Amino acid sequence: MTDWARIRDAYLECEQITREQARNFSYGIRLLPGPKRRALSAVYAFARRVDDIGDGDLPREEKLRRLKQAREAIHAASIGAADPVLAALADSAARLPVPLAAFDELIDGCEADVRGVRYGTFEELLNYCRCVAGSIGRLSLGVFGTIDPPTAERRADALGVALQLTNILRDIQEDQLAGRVYLPAEDLERFGVRLEPGNGRAEDPERWDRLIRFQAARAEQWYAEGLRLLPMLDRRSRACCASMAGIYHELLARIAADPRAARHQRTSLSGWRKAGVAARSLAGMAP
Repeated sequence: MTDWARIRDAYLECEQITREQARNFSYGIRLLPGPKRRALSAVYAFARRVDDIGDGDLPREEKLRRLKQAREAIHAASIGAADPVLAALADSAARLPVPLAAFDELIDGCEADVRGVRYGTFEELLNYCRCVAGSIGRLSLGVFGTIDPPTAERRADALGVALQLTNILRDIQEDQLAGRVYLPAEDLERFGVRLEPGNGRAEDPERWDRLIRFQAARAEQWYAEGLRLLPMLDRRSRACCASMAGIYHELLARIAADPRAARHQRTSLSGWRKAGVAARSLAGMAP
């Protein structure tokens, strides 16, 4: 097999992973032209691998060992790698300014998950969000491209924080049952809410509503800054970013409108609704 055919097949595998596993991001990635779509699919495929290690059922020490291996693998990634995801990533970084070193931050955040780190203050949570989502924002920006990288990077980081804060609110029950609590202890104390890992319950619905709406309003502030990235991107990249952000932004609106539903089930949008957001984004109408 020629090198060209091997890299082509590597990208095809990354795109298949994205189609099958990226429940929200795939709608935006589809809007990109071929080279950028393939590159962002490679970014997603490796990020998915890291997340799957952290979210899997392996013992803690085995997860940490595999995350260390993933870190070493991304440092050594080359176009000649036998692993198709690493080969595609290396090829993407050779063609576009994709900062593969940002995966270190993603792995740092995943290690914090595995260790069960809890956050006393919002500043501590913010650092975590910048690791696990801001890093993906910077990697994505490397694919999208921009004429003002310093400003665009700050806005991509803010958008990543907004998306991760939305994720935390969307998955709050699921995470709690898995033994993870992300909301800062200072906020829980302020609103008089107890969230303990594993019990799946939060006391006093009224206090819960106030807490979740407070967190949603905080996320909105990060969206306000992060969405300023959109005018800095070319049309197709803007449509991709707007689609991904639009889906999460709508999730946040639903959570804020009915905080108690988040206590009992994972808030989601239908496939038709996601497709509609993507279509409007391509037309320049959303978010």
